[in-house]
Formats: sequence, C-alpha cells, structure tokens
Amino acid sequence: MTVVRAGVVPTGRSLFYCVIGALVTTGIVGLFLAMFGVNRVITGLAVGLVAGVAVGTVLFLRDVVELHEHAIFARTPFRSATVPWDQVVAGRFTLDEHARWALALDLSGETDELVLLSIPPVVQPVAGAYDMRKREQVNEIRELLRAKRVPITVLPEIADALSRHWKIAPPTAR
Repeated sequence: MTVVRAGVVPTGRSLFYCVIGALVTTGIVGLFLAMFGVNRVITGLAVGLVAGVAVGTVLFLRDVVELHEHAIFARTPFRSATVPWDQVVAGRFTLDEHARWALALDLSGETDELVLLSIPPVVQPVAGAYDMRKREQVNEIRELLRAKRVPITVLPEIADALSRHWKIAPPTAR
C-alpha cells in the first residue's frame, strides 16, 4: 500500500517557519556585509534570500502527517509522533474555525484530534492543479480510512458538494 501524505501546518507554526527563514536571510546578509563590506550587499541579499527560502521550504516539507498501513506518523521539523490505528476513534469532515472544510481524525489518548486536510469549500468542478491535488488527497484518505474501517461523519452540504462538483463519493466508512 502507498503512503498517503496529509497534514495542515497551523498558522502559528507557519509564522515561526517564516521568521526562521527571515533570520537566516538577515544573518547571511550581515555575514556578507561583515566579510565584504557594503559593496556586496546585493550579492548578500541574493544568497540570503535563496538560503532563507530554502530553509523555510525544508521546514514546511518536514511538517507532515503520513498515513501508513500500520500507523500514522505526525512529523514536525523538531519532533515526531507515531499514532497506531487502534487509537483512531472516528473521523469527521466538517467546517473549521476559518469556514474551511477540515478532515480530522478523533483520537483516544493524549492527543484529541489530528487534522489531515483543510480545503476551501468546493463550489465548482476541478478548475486547476490545486483542486486536482486536493481531490486526489480526499480520495486517497477516503480509501485508506475505508480499508481501516474508520467511521467518518460528513456534513451533508460537504457530501453533496463533493459528489456534485468533484464527482466523488463522500469519504465515509463502509
């Protein structure tokens, strides 16, 4: 079975990653100024921007939830956790606090929920690469949750929009 990648980077953590990227950029510009003087400020800015964007990208790429056949791995750049499938109580596809659609797993134990996906409401057929990727993610997650027999609660308006616009059955358990 393939690995399903999901996960949502919270706003606070996103801001933290951007600040780290900005600090890397600033540090490299300062290093260039100290080593080469004001004449190399543009070169320092260019190298600093490339390094800052690279560091930010690596941080964002490391922040992921991977659904495997035997367990769920929730990773951030600084820590990771393994959640066995037997800790998954249920799943739900509902509105989050930002009026986006969120697909989350309810867990037993120390962690209450694990957000797998957060997308804007679907109001039209697939219109581009972003919509296509999110449609594929919903399908992949749905199939894995069905295979694991995880019960899913889906708001009726979400189920209707997924069926009507994206032509996929709602992500429910068998």
